[in-house]
Amino acid sequence: MKKIEAIVRLSRFDKVRDALAGIGVNFFTLSDVKGFGLQKGKKLVYRGSVYDSDYIARLQLDILCEDEKVSAIVDTIIESARTGEVGDGKVVVVDVSQVTRIRTGENGAEAI
Repeated sequence: MKKIEAIVRLSRFDKVRDALAGIGVNFFTLSDVKGFGLQKGKKLVYRGSVYDSDYIARLQLDILCEDEKVSAIVDTIIESARTGEVGDGKVVVVDVSQVTRIRTGENGAEAI
């Protein structure tokens, strides 16, 4: 079992979601996240005042999957999220030792 954590641009989320659905990934957890990286924040002007935004807003997708599906999922995320600009995001794959569905008590692949 693996957990794939992908941080993507808000503007690319629909494309990523649709591409994942196209390969059979119909469930993931989605979180609003803030980060700071090479892209840096932008200066925002509101009513004549300049505000530094020290963070960049992104979305984080958390996907649990079986080991043999990791490559297809990662490749799909990369292809659909890439703009070629700084700030496209990251994909991290983490080993998962156990998954249990709370409602039924199912473990492993059956719990996904």
